[in-house]
Amino acid sequence: MNQKQVVASLLAKANKYREFTLWVSDRETVHQILALAGELKQRALALARPDEEKIRKRAREIWEENSRPVGRDVEFWLHAEREFREAEKLAITICHNNKS
Repeated sequence: MNQKQVVASLLAKANKYREFTLWVSDRETVHQILALAGELKQRALALARPDEEKIRKRAREIWEENSRPVGRDVEFWLHAEREFREAEKLAITICHNNKS
C-alpha cells in the first residue's frame, strides 16, 4: 500500500466516524467520536508529510517490490517522493474541506 492509499484510508475512516455522529444522540459520545475523527485526520497529515527518512524507507520498499534491480535508485527515490507529495496534497485538501 503506497503512502497516498494509507492516508486516504485514514481520512475515509475519519469521515465515516464523523457520519456516525448523525446517528448518536449522546453528546459525550458524539464529542468522543469527533475527537477520534480529528485525531485520524492529524495522523493522516503527519504520515503524509515527507522527510528524508520516510522517503528513504519507502524508496527501499519500492526497490524491494521490484526485485532489487541495480542502478534504479534515483527512479525509486523520485517515485517515493511523488507518493508523499500526492498523499500530502490529498490530506491537506480533504482536511481543509472537512473541518471537524
